[in-house]
Amino acid sequence: MLTPEILDTFRGLLDEAKGSSDPEPTAMNLSTVDAAGRVHSRIVLLKAIDERGLRFFTNYESAKANEIAQHGQVALCFHWKQIREGIQVRFEGRATKTDAAESDAYFATRPRGSQIGAWASKQSQELPDRQTFEDRVAHYEKEFAGRDVPRPPHWGGYLVEPDRVEFWYGATFRLHERIVHTADATRWTRCLLYP
Repeated sequence: MLTPEILDTFRGLLDEAKGSSDPEPTAMNLSTVDAAGRVHSRIVLLKAIDERGLRFFTNYESAKANEIAQHGQVALCFHWKQIREGIQVRFEGRATKTDAAESDAYFATRPRGSQIGAWASKQSQELPDRQTFEDRVAHYEKEFAGRDVPRPPHWGGYLVEPDRVEFWYGATFRLHERIVHTADATRWTRCLLYP
């Protein structure tokens, strides 16, 4: 469980980023590891955070989902270079699927085009040509015409439960400030790191 200090600090920084010129302040780099030990990174969007952790949503048949199934430890990194002297916030921990009710609730808030795309995209699989994908989009638009689009069974959320959080504050001459919070079985500890 994230401490009030961690949550308050993160939420304050996220609010600053939302008030800045950053076009996508909820963007975070997600790093995963495949069965061969190869690290993969991509940008996903933070959709919620509370004391349990951070949530994002994706296709459960995607490469990232397969990697999480093989090795549940992940890393997330926010980088807001438009605020102060630049800030990074890093979270490390275990990712697990959210329950169906939470996935359904979020899916219902998505734009209809994004809902159709969740059905049409075989995310991360090889696509023979763009027309094949456009045909799939058209197929699902027709299938769900005149009614709500249900959540596909292969699409949903992940909860990342951090056990390490770093707040990295940029400074002139690279004299950065780094504050790390680490959890063990019973409590969180806090320390500073050299830049």
